[in-house]
Amino acid sequence: MDINIAPTKANLMSAKGSLDFSEKGYELLDQKRNVLIREMMSLLDKAKEVQTRINSTFKEAYDALKTANLTMGIASVVDIADSVPEGSEFEVLHKSVMGVEIPKLKYNVKEVEPYYSFYQTDASMDVAFKRFWEIKYLVMDLAEVENSVYKLAIEIKRTQKRANALENIQIPKFQEIVKYIQDALDEKDREDFFRLKVVKKKRTYKKQSEENNGTNGTNGNL
Repeated sequence: MDINIAPTKANLMSAKGSLDFSEKGYELLDQKRNVLIREMMSLLDKAKEVQTRINSTFKEAYDALKTANLTMGIASVVDIADSVPEGSEFEVLHKSVMGVEIPKLKYNVKEVEPYYSFYQTDASMDVAFKRFWEIKYLVMDLAEVENSVYKLAIEIKRTQKRANALENIQIPKFQEIVKYIQDALDEKDREDFFRLKVVKKKRTYKKQSEENNGTNGTNGNL
């Protein structure tokens, strides 16, 4: 690495400050990444559980629907399906996980409310309607979890990229700059110390010479 920085104490302090800032930034990013990963793993477990419940409930619902189609006729079943209003009894809120906004669906689970007459239907329709009613809420739960996992995965990838940049590029760069400046300043201090020692030695030698010369002059006069 070609370092084009003057080896001064001011630059050393600046480089040390940048190094300290980068190291603290890496620690924070590493903590954030770990929290996000834990949150995502818990959501993945929840998604697996909800998906399993959806699969089993769907099977029960479709088995009952097949029976209703056979006993009541497809046309009657279609008429009943068309009479069911579109579900809109939920509100999309958000919660923050380490700065990541993930969705949180707010809804009240209502009891089954049949939109058909019991006169021309049978038990299979009741079972199918009840199971699809349950699936409605399960699907909302799954949509919330999967969307949250997707957003967390994107943020984890972004955080990992930033952490890698600090760990592999910024921190080593400032470490090398600090070492370069510190070594240069240490070498300068050694040179100054050596020069000071030489100057001091010369002054001591000169003083001793002058004292010796003064003594010799006095002896001659005597």
